[in-house]
Amino acid sequence: MTTTQQPIGSGFGAQSTADDVLAGIDLTGRTILVTGGYSGIGIETTRALVKAGADVVVPARRPDSAREQLAGIDRVDVDELDLGDLDSVASFAARFVDSGRTLDAVIDSAGIMATPETRVGPGWEAQFATNHLGHFALVNRLRPALADGARVVSVSSTGHLRSGIRWDDIDFTSGDYDKWDAYGQAKTANALFAVHLDALGRESGLRAFSLHPGGILTPLQRHLPLEEQVAMGWVNADGSPKNASAFKSPEQGAATQVWAATSPQLDGLGGLYLEDCDVAAPNVPDGPRRGVAAHATDPEQAARLWALSAERTGVDAFA
Repeated sequence: MTTTQQPIGSGFGAQSTADDVLAGIDLTGRTILVTGGYSGIGIETTRALVKAGADVVVPARRPDSAREQLAGIDRVDVDELDLGDLDSVASFAARFVDSGRTLDAVIDSAGIMATPETRVGPGWEAQFATNHLGHFALVNRLRPALADGARVVSVSSTGHLRSGIRWDDIDFTSGDYDKWDAYGQAKTANALFAVHLDALGRESGLRAFSLHPGGILTPLQRHLPLEEQVAMGWVNADGSPKNASAFKSPEQGAATQVWAATSPQLDGLGGLYLEDCDVAAPNVPDGPRRGVAAHATDPEQAARLWALSAERTGVDAFA
């Protein structure tokens, strides 16, 4: 079963927190993996899931740092994973699958944003490779561990409105690198990944969603100079928020991905882009920066991206 890309009237909204959407939901006995689950909205996601009874797996590029950040939160298992290194992804996934544990949800929350031009692997553009290809390989390699009825949540953003997939030059090899276009492409890829994963997995009970968590000031902005953040109107010269009401708190920013992973309101649905703890409406071109662009929900582009990603990563659990 699918639904149209229109709000369902969840009763939640932009101000809802992760604790709000989990009220009355008992996650005891469930295991959820959260990439980036030790920083920003990720740590608030981890904290809320544990509070609701879940066991949480947090793979991290710097596991010692992750353990320090997560100190005091029970039932969290930290392991090593670098999403920009496919060998690291394969090693982590193999360790988890071999452990015999199962996953009820995977929340692909980790990411990088607006980085200087950087190459990983065989010369791939780093934002596309880390934000999309790393998570693509991770979920495919974890397929044997995904429980019946599992959900995969792919964290996109309104950045996807800036760029579709640059099919003629995904890696910006022509010398026209723009960090925001690269970020936009990666966020479109996150959305398209959920579209095709849901199409492949729904008959077996696996469902997938993508989402915009909202505007939140977190370490995701670490690659942006303070002067640029001031020029964009995000912060004052001292780094304080320019307009605090324009940003969500980390607890509010975590809400939509927690809702996507756990809410019974989404039972039977999938392949949808969410925002503010509801299904998002289609974006109106030249209108407000809300909703989802047609290029991020196109099933043909989603299938094309899946094939390219499988070729690059060498893994396709649904082939």
